[in-house]
Amino acid sequence: MAKKNFKKEDEQLENVNEALSTTGQWIEEHSNMLTWIIVIIAAVVLAVMALNNYVIKPKGLEASNENAKAEAYLLQGDFQKALNGDDAECLGFEAIANDYKLYQPGKLAALYAGICYYELGEYDAAAKFLAKFKAKDQMIAPAAHQMLGDAYVHMEELGKAVKAFEAAAKSGSELIAPMSLKKAGLVYLEMGNKKAALRAFNLIKSDYPASVEAQDIEKYIALAE
Repeated sequence: MAKKNFKKEDEQLENVNEALSTTGQWIEEHSNMLTWIIVIIAAVVLAVMALNNYVIKPKGLEASNENAKAEAYLLQGDFQKALNGDDAECLGFEAIANDYKLYQPGKLAALYAGICYYELGEYDAAAKFLAKFKAKDQMIAPAAHQMLGDAYVHMEELGKAVKAFEAAAKSGSELIAPMSLKKAGLVYLEMGNKKAALRAFNLIKSDYPASVEAQDIEKYIALAE
C-alpha cells in the first residue's frame, strides 16, 4: 500500500515538473509578446490614473462649484434661476446636468433640475430629469422616485406612477416607504385595481404600523376590499 502511494506521489510530482517545464518553455518562446502585454497593461493603468487625477477630479470639482451657485437660488425658492442660471455667475442645474452628466455632481444636478421643473409645474420636463437620476442613497433615491411618481400622476400616466411609487417603497425607508405605498394604493384605486391597492395598504399596516400613514389606514383598506 505504501509503495502504491509513493508511486502515485512520484507520478504527480513528475506531472507538475512537466507542466512547469512546459510553462517555462512557453514563456521563453513568447517573452517578447509577454513584455508587450505587460507594457500595454502598465500604460492602461497609468492612463486611467492620469484621467482620474487630471480630468475626472477637476471636472467633478468644477461641477460641484457650479451646483453650489445654483443651490443658493434653490434655497431662496427662485426655481427659474436655479434651473436656468442668471447669465452671470450661475450656470443653472439644467446646463450642469447636461455638461457634466458623466460626473456625480452632474447627476445630482439632474435631480435638482427635476425638482425645479416640478415646482414650476412643468411635469413632463421634471419626469425626464428625475428619471435620469440614479443613486444608492437610502433617502435621496427613494424621494426622487416618489417625486417622479407625483409628476406622472400630474401627467395622468398612472401606470408609470405606480411603478415609481413602488420603486420608492422598496427602499424600506420608515419615512418615504409608507408615503409611497399610500400614493401607490390611491393610484391603484383610481385605476380600478382594488387588489393591488389592498396589497399596498396592508403593507403599510403590517410593515409600518408607527407611520403617520398607518393611523387611518383602515378606512383605505375598507375602500379596497
